[in-house]
Amino acid sequence: MADAEGPIIDSHLHIWRTDHPLTDTAWHAPPTEAPVEACLAELDRHGVIFAVVAAASIHGEYADYVRAALKRHRRLRATCVLPPSADIYRMERMAEEGFVGVRLMRAFAPEIPAPDGMLRMHLRRVADMGWHVHLVDQHQRVAQSIATVEASGARLVIDHMGIGDLEYPGGINNEGFKAILAAVERGNTWVKVSGKFRIATDSTAQEFTDQILRVAGTERVLWGSDWPFAGFEGRVDYDKAVRDYHELVPDAATRRRIDETGLRFYFG
Repeated sequence: MADAEGPIIDSHLHIWRTDHPLTDTAWHAPPTEAPVEACLAELDRHGVIFAVVAAASIHGEYADYVRAALKRHRRLRATCVLPPSADIYRMERMAEEGFVGVRLMRAFAPEIPAPDGMLRMHLRRVADMGWHVHLVDQHQRVAQSIATVEASGARLVIDHMGIGDLEYPGGINNEGFKAILAAVERGNTWVKVSGKFRIATDSTAQEFTDQILRVAGTERVLWGSDWPFAGFEGRVDYDKAVRDYHELVPDAATRRRIDETGLRFYFG
């Protein structure tokens, strides 16, 4: 049943079938189906009107299923994984279909490449199109990745409060997290309050949320469920994701302003 105080927009979820091709470096093989029909049913049950399909790193550039879903359901937007060599014509066509950004999933990469001319051109195209980059990286180098994106002028979105299931030693005093907050203060970075179930302790999740809201207010904060909870299948459901959100951000008026931010960012 829909919750009158539930979210209007879910800014981070996934859809897939178990027979979709995985990359050679995929960190997870989904054990269960997560079709768009089941996704929309969960959204409807909770009164969530709009959603953003985050590119699943495990599928790499394979976005055919997401593309078909965008064509059928205009309440959806999506991000994609693209090589830096992707040409402007491909990107323009994807924008027409409802793609709004590219994902840099660097969390599990032992090394990241130094920015070269091809990457700089690619990120500039992202910026010129009004798309955004959404990023997950290791704490010791997230400042480097932020600087690369900022140099392009593209908007930046940090997934899962910058932590997810990564280790952030020192908590809110970690230099990587401080770099994220500094980027937010510069005005072109947004942070998703999501993935509480991926964070080691409830108190850590709350401390990170409180710091993000302190710096960003609600104007550069987004919320996402992370449905269907890759790696946590059978242990987390949509009800828990919403409960977690209400615990992290207990004030309904604050959550509604975060909704408004998400609607402007992805559908404005």
